[in-house]
Amino acid sequence: MSALSIGPYTLPNRLILAPMAGVTDQPFRQLCRRLGAGMVVSEMVTSDVRLWNTRKSSLRMIHSGDPEPRSVQIAGGDPQMLAEAARANVQLGAQIIDINMGCPAKKVCNKAAGSALLKDRQLVQAILEAVVAAVDVPVTLKIRTGWDRQNRNGVDVARIAEQAGIVALAVHGRTRADLYTGEAEYDTIAAIKQAVSIPVLANGDIDSPEKAARVLAATGADGLLIGRAAQGRPWIFREIEHYLRTGARCPAPALTEIEGILLEHLAALHAFYGDVMGVRIARKHVGWYLATLPGAREFRAQFNRLDRQDAQCASVRQFFGERYNDGEGVAA
Repeated sequence: MSALSIGPYTLPNRLILAPMAGVTDQPFRQLCRRLGAGMVVSEMVTSDVRLWNTRKSSLRMIHSGDPEPRSVQIAGGDPQMLAEAARANVQLGAQIIDINMGCPAKKVCNKAAGSALLKDRQLVQAILEAVVAAVDVPVTLKIRTGWDRQNRNGVDVARIAEQAGIVALAVHGRTRADLYTGEAEYDTIAAIKQAVSIPVLANGDIDSPEKAARVLAATGADGLLIGRAAQGRPWIFREIEHYLRTGARCPAPALTEIEGILLEHLAALHAFYGDVMGVRIARKHVGWYLATLPGAREFRAQFNRLDRQDAQCASVRQFFGERYNDGEGVAA
């Protein structure tokens, strides 16, 4: 795989963990980086600094100890507030600022942020220019292909972004109206790649090594953003990187390795969030890890009633202990 550079940073590969609110916290970012992601991006941070003293926002703004380059995503609809948020995050250790114009969530779009911004060409330009001028680190942008299927204006937005000084562009192959339904399309990403000279990253439904190779071929993209497919499967980066480099699949992780990764993840969550919040957040991650394993549904029902770290870890060990076979792997 050819190298991907974002500003002055040359990444070890072209695979990036997409920012996901409530998922890509520091423990998950560090794990994905160790398991093959070339770069990871923080959860979305609101540009409204008045909300930063909440526990949720303050935890999202811990950048020390993160793998470099540290990319932090900000969201909002006011150019000056976004500029201020960018400056503040750089002071806290961010080395790349990523602007969210891709989130389709109603609570984000109703505030004229996320993909709602794609409707307003002038506002897009004003935001990008304000943020680029505010910081001396690279600024990247995440968009969708447009507002709805009749208004796929991704090429237009991409050109505005390049002129404003954006150094790389991630494109999710759906419109705002599509939310996460249907299948992602890659023709618009290919058109955007042809229209600009900055790196373009493809995003949407990349859930296997083979699909990653097909999307790169179909779009000509410089790299891939992987989001939901990494939930409960952080080793997907290692699998895709190996496939793109060699043309062959690497062996699926054995149950013993999955158990080790999951226990490591649980320990990191509890250390980062503390006992009460750590226990709660661990539940969804455990559900994702075990989703494809037999007996997972019954296990989750009892696991979700546990309220202590030691009980959670013991329960996970018991689940895997009951399923060991010599050298058994797990199909990807």
